[in-house]
Formats: sequence, C-alpha cells, structure tokens
Amino acid sequence: MSKYKVLVINGPNLNFLGIREPKVYGKETLEDLINKLRKQACELGIELEDFQSNSEGALVDRIQQAYGKVDFILINAGAYTHTSVALLDALSSVDTPFIEIHISNVHAREEFRHHSYLSAKAVGVIVGFGLNGYSYALEQAYHLLEASKS
Repeated sequence: MSKYKVLVINGPNLNFLGIREPKVYGKETLEDLINKLRKQACELGIELEDFQSNSEGALVDRIQQAYGKVDFILINAGAYTHTSVALLDALSSVDTPFIEIHISNVHAREEFRHHSYLSAKAVGVIVGFGLNGYSYALEQAYHLLEASKS
C-alpha cells in the first residue's frame, strides 16, 4: 500500500513533448516521463496520478477534484503559469502543497515568461533542469511529506 498520493499535472502543449522544440524540451515524450515517474514513485511508496490538458478549465477541474484525495501536487502549468489567476485560485482553494516545475529556464527566455502566478503559493519552484526537474520535485515532495509526519 502506498504511503502517499501525488498528482502530476501538465498543462498546454506538454502532450507534444518530444515533438515541440526538442532543443528546448528534449526528445522524450510525456509518456516516457510519466513511466519514469511511476517507477520512481513506486520505489518511494507513492501512488502517482497524472493529468494533462490544453484547457485551463479542465486543469482547474482536476485540481478541484484532488481536494482531500491527494497529498501533494506537482504542476507544470505551461503557458498558463504566466497568465492564469484561475489556476492559482484553484491551487489555493484545495490547500494541497505543490511544487511548480518548468522544463526550460524560463528566466533565460522571453520577458513575459519571467512572471509566474503560481510561485508565490508554491512550496518550491524547479526551473531549467529538463525532465529531471520532475524527478527532483517528486523526491522533494516525498521528503516534505515525511517531514510533516514528524
């Protein structure tokens, strides 16, 4: 039986990992990423759920559905990071700790990518480590959940 439940949420265009700008985002697909995370989660005793949508409303709905059912959220909101107060409100409403993830270094990119609506409420932000950022985030989520038991 899993100790914890973690939800991984991926926003717009992340379904095109491996296709979209491979020099920026790499050649691995979203399925490759989720399979690696499932293996890591299993080793940590975590039940992993994943969700991807290009629709802001669907992302808000999935976050709300997580209320009281998941222990931690890992989120790469894609472009909605820089535009969506609705995602921030949803994450704040469910009161579930979350880590914000970005595959690329958003601070080395266009100016509009430098601001995140989510960061102020995130436990932490992982930026620029490619898909490895998800593994770091999952490991940190585990450690934070373990520490909260003490």
